[in-house]
Amino acid sequence: MIFKGLLDDARSIRDRDPAARTTLEVFLLYQGFHALIYHRQAHWLYKHKHFFLARALSQFARHMTGIEIHPGATIGHRLFIDHGMGIVIGETAEIGDDCTIYHGVTLGGTGHDTGKRHPTIGNNVLISTGAKVLGPFTVGDNSRIGANAVVLQEVPPNSTVVGVKARVVKIDGQRVPSYDLDQIHLPDPLAQELCRLQHRVYVNEQKIKREEMRDREADE
Repeated sequence: MIFKGLLDDARSIRDRDPAARTTLEVFLLYQGFHALIYHRQAHWLYKHKHFFLARALSQFARHMTGIEIHPGATIGHRLFIDHGMGIVIGETAEIGDDCTIYHGVTLGGTGHDTGKRHPTIGNNVLISTGAKVLGPFTVGDNSRIGANAVVLQEVPPNSTVVGVKARVVKIDGQRVPSYDLDQIHLPDPLAQELCRLQHRVYVNEQKIKREEMRDREADE
Protein backbone atom coordinates (compact mmCIF):
# COMPACT_ATOMS: atom_id res chain seq x y z
CA MET A 1 0.00 0.00 0.00
CA ILE A 2 2.87 2.35 0.86
CA PHE A 3 4.60 1.73 -2.45
CA LYS A 4 1.40 2.06 -4.51
CA GLY A 5 0.97 5.52 -2.96
CA LEU A 6 4.58 6.34 -3.84
CA LEU A 7 3.94 5.45 -7.47
CA ASP A 8 1.03 7.91 -7.51
CA ASP A 9 3.33 10.52 -5.94
CA ALA A 10 5.99 9.96 -8.61
CA ARG A 11 3.51 10.16 -11.50
CA SER A 12 2.02 13.33 -10.06
CA ILE A 13 5.46 14.97 -9.82
CA ARG A 14 6.21 13.92 -13.40
CA ASP A 15 2.97 15.49 -14.62
CA ARG A 16 3.37 18.74 -12.65
CA ASP A 17 7.08 19.48 -13.06
CA PRO A 18 7.93 20.69 -16.58
CA ALA A 19 11.55 19.61 -16.01
CA ALA A 20 10.60 15.96 -15.33
CA ARG A 21 10.73 13.72 -18.39
CA THR A 22 9.85 10.28 -17.02
CA THR A 23 8.55 8.63 -13.86
CA LEU A 24 11.84 6.74 -13.60
CA GLU A 25 13.73 10.05 -13.51
CA VAL A 26 11.56 11.15 -10.57
CA PHE A 27 12.20 7.84 -8.75
CA LEU A 28 15.96 8.04 -9.16
CA LEU A 29 16.83 11.73 -9.06
CA TYR A 30 14.23 13.80 -7.18
CA GLN A 31 15.19 14.55 -3.56
CA GLY A 32 11.65 15.65 -2.73
CA PHE A 33 10.37 12.26 -3.81
CA HIS A 34 13.12 10.46 -1.87
CA ALA A 35 12.05 12.38 1.24
CA LEU A 36 8.52 11.02 0.75
CA ILE A 37 9.86 7.45 0.45
CA TYR A 38 11.69 7.78 3.76
CA HIS A 39 8.76 9.53 5.44
CA ARG A 40 6.17 6.93 4.46
CA GLN A 41 8.30 4.27 6.15
CA ALA A 42 9.17 6.41 9.17
CA HIS A 43 5.51 7.33 9.65
CA TRP A 44 4.54 3.64 9.61
CA LEU A 45 7.12 2.96 12.33
CA TYR A 46 5.87 5.96 14.31
CA LYS A 47 2.24 4.82 14.11
CA HIS A 48 3.29 1.38 15.38
CA LYS A 49 5.11 3.01 18.33
CA HIS A 50 8.64 2.29 17.12
CA PHE A 51 9.52 5.88 17.96
CA PHE A 52 13.31 5.55 18.10
CA LEU A 53 13.55 3.73 14.76
CA ALA A 54 11.12 6.22 13.19
CA ARG A 55 13.15 9.19 14.36
CA ALA A 56 16.44 7.56 13.33
CA LEU A 57 15.10 7.01 9.81
CA SER A 58 13.80 10.58 9.57
CA GLN A 59 17.21 11.93 10.66
CA PHE A 60 18.92 9.76 8.06
CA ALA A 61 16.51 11.15 5.46
CA ARG A 62 17.34 14.69 6.58
CA HIS A 63 21.05 14.11 5.95
CA MET A 64 20.37 12.46 2.58
CA THR A 65 17.86 14.97 1.19
CA GLY A 66 18.16 18.23 3.16
CA ILE A 67 14.44 17.91 4.01
CA GLU A 68 13.38 17.38 7.63
CA ILE A 69 9.98 15.73 8.14
CA HIS A 70 9.09 14.54 11.61
CA PRO A 71 7.83 10.94 11.44
CA GLY A 72 4.65 11.97 13.24
CA ALA A 73 3.60 14.38 10.47
CA THR A 74 0.66 13.27 8.33
CA ILE A 75 1.09 13.73 4.57
CA GLY A 76 -1.64 13.13 2.01
CA HIS A 77 -1.45 11.87 -1.55
CA ARG A 78 0.52 13.37 -4.45
CA LEU A 79 2.60 15.91 -2.52
CA PHE A 80 5.08 17.70 -4.81
CA ILE A 81 8.18 18.90 -2.96
CA ASP A 82 10.04 21.00 -5.53
CA HIS A 83 13.81 21.21 -4.90
CA GLY A 84 13.07 20.87 -1.18
CA MET A 85 16.32 21.92 0.49
CA GLY A 86 15.69 23.41 3.92
CA ILE A 87 12.06 22.30 4.32
CA VAL A 88 11.02 21.55 7.93
CA ILE A 89 7.69 19.85 8.75
CA GLY A 90 6.78 19.43 12.42
CA GLU A 91 5.41 16.47 14.34
CA THR A 92 1.71 17.41 14.40
CA ALA A 93 1.61 18.99 10.94
CA GLU A 94 -0.98 17.63 8.51
CA ILE A 95 -0.83 18.09 4.74
CA GLY A 96 -3.73 17.30 2.42
CA ASP A 97 -3.75 15.92 -1.11
CA ASP A 98 -2.25 17.50 -4.27
CA CYS A 99 -0.20 20.13 -2.43
CA THR A 100 2.99 21.81 -3.65
CA ILE A 101 5.80 22.91 -1.31
CA TYR A 102 8.96 24.76 -2.38
CA HIS A 103 12.38 24.88 -0.71
CA GLY A 104 12.91 26.74 2.55
CA VAL A 105 9.34 26.24 3.80
CA THR A 106 8.67 25.67 7.52
CA LEU A 107 5.49 24.13 8.88
CA GLY A 108 6.30 24.74 12.53
CA GLY A 109 5.06 25.77 15.94
CA THR A 110 5.24 29.02 17.88
CA GLY A 111 6.61 27.47 21.07
CA HIS A 112 3.47 28.49 23.00
CA ASP A 113 1.18 25.57 22.14
CA THR A 114 0.91 22.04 23.47
CA GLY A 115 -0.63 18.97 21.85
CA LYS A 116 -1.48 20.04 18.32
CA ARG A 117 1.35 22.53 17.68
CA HIS A 118 1.72 22.64 13.91
CA PRO A 119 -0.51 23.72 11.00
CA THR A 120 -3.05 21.70 9.06
CA ILE A 121 -2.70 22.28 5.32
CA GLY A 122 -5.79 21.62 3.20
CA ASN A 123 -5.98 20.07 -0.25
CA ASN A 124 -4.48 21.66 -3.37
CA VAL A 125 -2.45 24.27 -1.45
CA LEU A 126 0.71 25.89 -2.83
CA ILE A 127 3.34 27.10 -0.33
CA SER A 128 6.01 29.18 -2.04
CA THR A 129 9.72 29.50 -1.38
CA GLY A 130 10.76 30.47 2.15
CA ALA A 131 7.25 30.71 3.61
CA LYS A 132 6.82 30.07 7.35
CA VAL A 133 3.48 28.69 8.57
CA LEU A 134 3.60 28.66 12.36
CA GLY A 135 0.91 27.46 14.73
CA PRO A 136 -1.96 24.96 15.10
CA PHE A 137 -4.40 26.49 12.62
CA THR A 138 -5.79 25.48 9.22
CA VAL A 139 -4.80 26.69 5.76
CA GLY A 140 -7.94 26.20 3.67
CA ASP A 141 -8.22 24.22 0.45
CA ASN A 142 -7.02 25.75 -2.84
CA SER A 143 -5.02 28.52 -1.14
CA ARG A 144 -1.65 29.97 -2.11
CA ILE A 145 1.02 31.28 0.27
CA GLY A 146 3.45 33.72 -1.29
CA ALA A 147 7.24 33.54 -1.09
CA ASN A 148 8.71 34.42 2.35
CA ALA A 149 5.27 34.99 3.90
CA VAL A 150 5.02 34.47 7.66
CA VAL A 151 1.58 33.01 8.36
CA LEU A 152 0.44 33.09 12.00
CA GLN A 153 -3.32 32.68 11.73
CA GLU A 154 -5.97 30.71 9.90
CA VAL A 155 -6.25 31.07 6.13
CA PRO A 156 -9.73 30.75 4.55
CA PRO A 157 -10.16 28.44 1.54
CA ASN A 158 -9.50 29.87 -1.95
CA SER A 159 -7.23 32.63 -0.62
CA THR A 160 -3.84 34.09 -1.37
CA VAL A 161 -1.59 35.04 1.56
CA VAL A 162 1.42 37.35 1.28
CA GLY A 163 3.67 39.46 3.47
CA VAL A 164 5.23 39.62 6.93
CA LYS A 165 3.07 39.31 9.02
CA ALA A 166 1.03 37.63 6.30
CA ARG A 167 -2.29 39.06 5.16
CA VAL A 168 -5.04 37.19 3.38
CA VAL A 169 -6.19 38.37 -0.03
CA LYS A 170 -9.48 36.88 -1.18
CA ILE A 171 -9.69 35.65 -4.79
CA ASP A 172 -13.42 36.17 -5.31
CA GLY A 173 -14.18 32.65 -4.15
CA GLN A 174 -12.43 31.33 -7.27
CA ARG A 175 -10.50 28.11 -7.07
CA VAL A 176 -6.74 28.61 -7.39
CA PRO A 177 -5.06 25.27 -8.19
CA SER A 178 -1.59 24.61 -6.82
CA TYR A 179 -0.70 23.20 -10.24
CA ASP A 180 -0.38 26.84 -11.28
CA LEU A 181 3.24 27.28 -10.25
CA ASP A 182 3.22 31.07 -10.60
CA GLN A 183 4.83 32.44 -7.43
CA ILE A 184 5.28 35.98 -8.77
CA HIS A 185 1.93 37.43 -9.79
CA LEU A 186 0.42 37.59 -6.32
CA PRO A 187 -1.40 40.66 -4.99
CA ASP A 188 0.59 42.75 -2.50
CA PRO A 189 -1.69 44.25 0.18
CA LEU A 190 1.05 46.58 1.47
CA ALA A 191 1.56 48.06 -1.98
CA GLN A 192 -2.20 48.43 -2.36
CA GLU A 193 -2.42 50.26 0.98
CA LEU A 194 0.46 52.58 0.00
CA CYS A 195 -1.33 53.40 -3.25
CA ARG A 196 -4.49 54.29 -1.30
CA LEU A 197 -2.48 56.52 1.06
CA GLN A 198 -0.73 58.23 -1.86
CA HIS A 199 -4.11 58.90 -3.46
CA ARG A 200 -5.44 60.44 -0.23
CA VAL A 201 -2.34 62.65 0.07
CA TYR A 202 -2.76 63.79 -3.53
CA VAL A 203 -6.45 64.61 -3.01
CA ASN A 204 -5.66 66.59 0.14
CA GLU A 205 -2.83 68.48 -1.58
CA GLN A 206 -5.15 69.49 -4.41
CA LYS A 207 -7.77 70.62 -1.91
CA ILE A 208 -5.21 72.77 -0.04
CA LYS A 209 -3.98 74.33 -3.31
CA ARG A 210 -7.55 75.26 -4.30
CA GLU A 211 -8.18 76.84 -0.91
CA GLU A 212 -4.92 78.83 -1.15
CA MET A 213 -5.88 80.10 -4.62
CA ARG A 214 -9.30 81.21 -3.34
CA ASP A 215 -7.64 83.02 -0.43
CA ARG A 216 -5.25 84.87 -2.78
CA GLU A 217 -8.10 85.83 -5.09
CA ALA A 218 -10.10 87.13 -2.11
CA ASP A 219 -7.12 89.24 -0.94
CA GLU A 220 -6.74 90.81 -4.38
